[in-house]
Amino acid sequence: MNKVVNNADAAIAGISNDMTLMLGGFGLCGIPESSIAALVRSGVKGLTCISNNAGVDDFGLGLLLQSRQIRKMISSYVGENDEFERQMLSGELEVDLIPQGTLAERCRAGGAGIPAFFTPAGYGTEVAEGKETREFNGKMYVMEHWLRADFAIVKAWKGDTQGNLVYRYTARNFNPLMAMAGRITIAEVEELVEPGELDPNTIHTPGIFVQRIFQGTGYEKRIEQRTTRKRS
Repeated sequence: MNKVVNNADAAIAGISNDMTLMLGGFGLCGIPESSIAALVRSGVKGLTCISNNAGVDDFGLGLLLQSRQIRKMISSYVGENDEFERQMLSGELEVDLIPQGTLAERCRAGGAGIPAFFTPAGYGTEVAEGKETREFNGKMYVMEHWLRADFAIVKAWKGDTQGNLVYRYTARNFNPLMAMAGRITIAEVEELVEPGELDPNTIHTPGIFVQRIFQGTGYEKRIEQRTTRKRS
């Protein structure tokens, strides 16, 4: 039951060209930055990355975009990443933009074994083009399919050696949903503890969903966009 690997480089073993990855996080909060750095070092290419956004130019998934390792992004918005925007507009990067709630639910559906569901988001827009629509109780809905990945890579605050995870505050965003939807799930944590040290009532992702776990180091806690005002 001990799922601990030595470091990020060991954790991403088996990730190869043209695979599909899910990566947790929202903006720069709760992103698996150690694993992303390891992917950059590995040189793996042609990746399809499912993530709410792609970080910023010099941090998070932006590093994989800079090194041209991502072929396709499945996201909800471009965010503050100028390189993401440039590659998308130039046609260098294939991009599938999805309403944020739909993206989250497609990941959750993938983990729950639900192949498709209906949502009102996007009906009557480009989002619905080529998709089945249906009326329920006088309202139109669009059918969306689950999202699953070869590897899901998530970041948690604490985890134990059996893979049980606890997220902290806003970092509990896409991480719990994506942790369920990977064929192999990698978790990096700020603090790794022994089984029994986590309160069972606080566990957000049960260890059954996690295959590899390691303790990262040197987390920067960066802020994507800081807005301040003068003191009155």
